[in-house]
Amino acid sequence: MATFHVSSDSDLFALENQDLEPLAARMRPESLADVVGQEHLLGPDQPLRRAIESGSLHSFVLWGPPGVGKTTLARLVSSHNDALFIQISAVLAGIKEIRAAIDQARQAAVGGRRTVLFVDEVHRFNKSQQDAFLPHIEDGTIVFIGATTENPSFEVNSALLSRLRVYHLRAVSSETLQSLLLRTLERHYPGTTMTEAFANGLTALADGDVRQSLNLLELAIDLAAGDAVQLNESLLKDLVETNARRFDKGGDEFYQQISALHKSVRGSDPDAALYWYARMLDGGCDPLYIARRCIRMASEDIGLADPRALQLALDAVAVHERLGSPEGELAIAQAVVYLACAAKSNAVYTAFNAATQAVQHSGSAPVPLHLRNASTGLLKEAGYGDGYRYAHDEPHGFAAGENYFPEEIKPIRFYEPTDRGLERNIKEKLEQLRELNRQAASEGDA
Repeated sequence: MATFHVSSDSDLFALENQDLEPLAARMRPESLADVVGQEHLLGPDQPLRRAIESGSLHSFVLWGPPGVGKTTLARLVSSHNDALFIQISAVLAGIKEIRAAIDQARQAAVGGRRTVLFVDEVHRFNKSQQDAFLPHIEDGTIVFIGATTENPSFEVNSALLSRLRVYHLRAVSSETLQSLLLRTLERHYPGTTMTEAFANGLTALADGDVRQSLNLLELAIDLAAGDAVQLNESLLKDLVETNARRFDKGGDEFYQQISALHKSVRGSDPDAALYWYARMLDGGCDPLYIARRCIRMASEDIGLADPRALQLALDAVAVHERLGSPEGELAIAQAVVYLACAAKSNAVYTAFNAATQAVQHSGSAPVPLHLRNASTGLLKEAGYGDGYRYAHDEPHGFAAGENYFPEEIKPIRFYEPTDRGLERNIKEKLEQLRELNRQAASEGDA
């Protein structure tokens, strides 16, 4: 059965026996001054710090990667304002647990005490569960604080989100993590030191995650199996085997990284494109997903400026499907580099979108009779195909002056080729054909 946790003043940041707590729990900040990172929110005169110190409690959502202090901040808000702190997890809780938490808040209100209701992983609640908080936020029964690793714009329903402020927490810098590690050693492991190489390697493994950095430090000390020891690079190999770099295949970080890859290709930066490609592989992304995105890049951002790009992207998919790893990853890397270096044009992409919009607004104009297929004698008698000019029989293989749009629609120019790559030749060709059309129109007027 799902449970929720209520913290009292005595056990808010401590257990009866702290020796049994994980290192990350023992280093949990007890004041705003102890919080590492998040200077954009908690620095002097920053919005969240002002709100906490002024006692002007409001409901909000904390959005950020794992291990950057979302739960800690929620606890500090409650502690600083002497509020009852209730924590529920959207993974385990349901409507029953929500109602129980609200009942606790009402009881506290009778005694004149406010309640901070902290909902971890709020994005995992469905719409009806999220809606259950609305009346209690509005009537002041609870101060609602949600935590999520996902973009709340997509994962929190609009009714709830409209009643919340959003604070975006960031991954903590390596320099800040290293300072925390040194402080941790001084406080809990006096006599234990670490080399610069170890500190750099550990913070790289932690990847901006405070909790992970402390967990890895604790593991390294356990592996060292000594009191006064030096933590060095030889311990990193053991740590690497226990750690996988953070990557949520369905989460916001995933889409941010694929966005960075796509924009690097569009920006013709093969080095950055390779970096993001390797970064996504390192995080566990399916290489075929990236290969399929390369197909999209080839069509959207390169188009007819270099038609070979699309074929190379398709070939990368085929190679990976046939050979697997690591040969397949190399073929995709080849495609990524080629796409980044290729001439760029979104002319076809833009033209297609414009044509789609035009069709949506123009209705169902009939096909002109001369463009219809006279597949039977009856259709021929009805005039299907009458007046059609077979382009191959015309001078230059082009029926100058012919109209291929519906009669009700004035011809629209959707496709505007660029001066880049193969499209330069296409542009010149189209200009020649348009000149023939203009000449044919002038002769007709005469």
